[in-house]
Amino acid sequence: MAKKLVIKVTAGSDAPERCSQAFTVAAVAAASGVEVSLWLTGESAWFALPDRAAEFDLPHAAPLPDLLDSVLAAGRVTLCTQCAARRDITEKDVIEGVRIAGAQVFVQEAMAEGTQALVY
Repeated sequence: MAKKLVIKVTAGSDAPERCSQAFTVAAVAAASGVEVSLWLTGESAWFALPDRAAEFDLPHAAPLPDLLDSVLAAGRVTLCTQCAARRDITEKDVIEGVRIAGAQVFVQEAMAEGTQALVY
């Protein structure tokens, strides 16, 4: 079994079920003791900003702010460098605990020994 899980979420409000699945899997894995690294890319990049997750609504799904808080408390959340730049998001804009990093760091994490990577 992988000891670390790297999850890249590419969807936001544009594909709410896929987005919610990624956050749910990340939060459940973190709660289960798995080392989690959640990457926000594409439209999910907006959830790196304060209060944006609260705007997300999907019936019969756990609230996105709760899932994000769970991952932040027990894992790592990263905003894609290019995705942030395209949206004029800077380090000073993001939620405390969210870092901004690029593809080199993603590949390094995803290729590490004992790691499973998922993309939603």
